[in-house]
Amino acid sequence: MALPIEDYAIIGDSHTAALVGKDGSIDWLCLPRFDSASVFGALLGEPNHGRWLLAPDGEIVSTSRTYLDDTFVLLTRWQTPTGEVEVVDLMPYGGSLPDVIRRVRGIKGTVRMRSELRMRFDYASALPWVRQSPKHGGNALIATAGPDALIVRGPALTPRDHRHEAVFDVSEGEQVDSVITWFPSHKHTPDAIDVDKRLEDTLHWWRTWVGEFETPYREHVRRSLLVLRALTHAETGGIVAAPTTSLPEQFGGPRNWDYRYVWIRDASLTLAALMLHGYGEEAQHWRRWLLRAVAGDPSDIQIMYGLAGERRLQEYELDSLPGYQGSSPVRIGNAASDQYQSDIFGELMVALRAARIIGVEEDEYSWPLQRALMGYLETVWDRPDNGIWEIRGPAQHFTHSRVMVWAAFACAVEAVRVYGLDGPVERWEKLRDEIRDEVLTRGYDAERNTFVQHYDTKEVDASLLLLGQIGFIAPDDPRMLGTVAAIEQDLLRDGLVMRYRTGSGVDGLPGDENPFLACSFWLVQQYAHSGRLDDARVLMDRLVGLSNDLGLLSEEYDVAGKRQAGNFPQAFSHLALVRAADAIATATGTRPTASGGHLAPGA
Repeated sequence: MALPIEDYAIIGDSHTAALVGKDGSIDWLCLPRFDSASVFGALLGEPNHGRWLLAPDGEIVSTSRTYLDDTFVLLTRWQTPTGEVEVVDLMPYGGSLPDVIRRVRGIKGTVRMRSELRMRFDYASALPWVRQSPKHGGNALIATAGPDALIVRGPALTPRDHRHEAVFDVSEGEQVDSVITWFPSHKHTPDAIDVDKRLEDTLHWWRTWVGEFETPYREHVRRSLLVLRALTHAETGGIVAAPTTSLPEQFGGPRNWDYRYVWIRDASLTLAALMLHGYGEEAQHWRRWLLRAVAGDPSDIQIMYGLAGERRLQEYELDSLPGYQGSSPVRIGNAASDQYQSDIFGELMVALRAARIIGVEEDEYSWPLQRALMGYLETVWDRPDNGIWEIRGPAQHFTHSRVMVWAAFACAVEAVRVYGLDGPVERWEKLRDEIRDEVLTRGYDAERNTFVQHYDTKEVDASLLLLGQIGFIAPDDPRMLGTVAAIEQDLLRDGLVMRYRTGSGVDGLPGDENPFLACSFWLVQQYAHSGRLDDARVLMDRLVGLSNDLGLLSEEYDVAGKRQAGNFPQAFSHLALVRAADAIATATGTRPTASGGHLAPGA
């Protein structure tokens, strides 16, 4: 059975990522991309669904782990009755093919190590043909299944019942390297890599990228920014929501989704967070991705795409993986890619506005694309949608979606009025003001003094916390404060924020879910911006305390079981952490607002 979600660490090369458990087992790895089929799938089943275990063979006295500085080079140290040993795990950055390096170092005494390799291609549905290949290294193994192949170099592995095992001793001062490299099975077998150089280069790259800055919750912010970068595909610029699929929102339930794709919303918000901290190169890379992905008829725009802008993300269920601790089904693809969600226009325009503010100049394609999207939005802005939470029930006029449509037009107006770009500004201003008036009338419950989830309900929704952050209304406006009070009354579970009440039936799904971590960070922001700084700090301290020992967060938190839930690590949670820390910094005057400020209601 897979470990608790928080017991995993991520290593990655910005093309894909692996999850390494505290027990030394790599239980999840898709090759060669985040959205490829798994080679190690034990996370969604058991060891026989694929894993690579490397750990002491016998009694373990203690285990500790850390990342080396600001990198994704993982160091796990074990103490045993006979000695002490550490394993350095990494996926080296910048290679032409994906590699996994596992280096064992003897620290004290002598420790007997065990390596167990179970390779299972195509989500554990294809058992590979494995053969020895001495000409590629004394103990090299090559595993092939269809289009995929792996070469394994390291201690001699003995086949046993569709797995390969090695037992070897490591004494003080010794080190033993094991390397797996993926390659297309129709290509020549790659040469062995220089482990020392790849380790050194990878450490240097991550340390150089993160840079130096001071901010409240500095270590958590730095790790979160690193996670966001690790989930950004190095070549295409696409940012995946998470490197996993089907980790459950409710343990044992059906709310299991594939997050290995690029949501325009998540990517836009991620880029805004990165730009806020000076990562302009990533902004340009992502904008190029966006231009490619949405090129063509604006009416064809999707809420999410594949890493290179692929449009077909057909959802289906696997029968080869039983699910994380029995939570089924395991889904590949995502049917929400066919939904209409009008808020993405706002998030996209806000992110491009932020790029404009930090000096990323418009090129011959970027503004014409924005104009084309706004032209399409003019024709569909009044259409009900599936909302930020991708409900699978009937479409509604969600208040958050309407506000983000307002934000899209507000950004477009600002681009013309402030930056001198061309566009039908009077028409956009008219629509902007019309939408604002509509939201204040139909999206607001005067009797309870709160904004509502959608126009046909009195329910509230955590996404309403974003109204003040985007600038639709002041965070300390009495209507916003009333909304916060309603959310505190209706959506708090043990002090953490639910997205909405699943019992209302709005999402068309059975079962329940756990508090959504990003929503709780949004409440931190709202507290900080509305003068409740002490409350902001108390909640922020609790939330960062929910991170695992490596500073990683999943999508949700199970307060009853005191464990993380949902896909992991989750970009949305980490970017919300960064924004919450920035809000506290702004409220305390320890960091200037670098985003150019909120949109004003009449912007």
